[in-house]
Amino acid sequence: MRRRLPTCVATLGLFAMWLLLTGNVSPGSLLLGAVLAIAGSAALAALAPPKLSLRRLSSVPGLLRDILVEIVRSNNAVARIILRPGGAKTRRSGFVRVPLDMRSPYGLAALACILTATPGTVWVEYDSSDGTMLLHVLDLIDEEAWVRIVKDRWERRLMEIFE
Repeated sequence: MRRRLPTCVATLGLFAMWLLLTGNVSPGSLLLGAVLAIAGSAALAALAPPKLSLRRLSSVPGLLRDILVEIVRSNNAVARIILRPGGAKTRRSGFVRVPLDMRSPYGLAALACILTATPGTVWVEYDSSDGTMLLHVLDLIDEEAWVRIVKDRWERRLMEIFE
């Protein structure tokens, strides 16, 4: 029963999402929603995701605040680069390889979302064999500074939550 519970919850969640998105409760829509929900939850179960364990939920609000501040700050910086006459030509973009200590797939996914949602940076690749991430930075001045930013500002806090 315990093994089936996540599948039941996923099926009900997908079915409810279908009803909310379509806004239609006709028999055909209900049948199609049920079929898609069952197929979707079966596909999710086949992926067999690792168990999620959160250690310090008290760190989440501060992390979310810092993400929002960083996104606003980065939006301003990227806008200045683009809108300043000759600004885009004087900047050097490039790739930075960042060694990561975090191994939690949920933490890595959160880090990828944070870095990609922040204007001027894009998570390009992750090498699980040596735990390094390739990051593209629009305004790359100091590679070591970016390694410190990722490790100190984001990875350390995500490890508090996920590992």
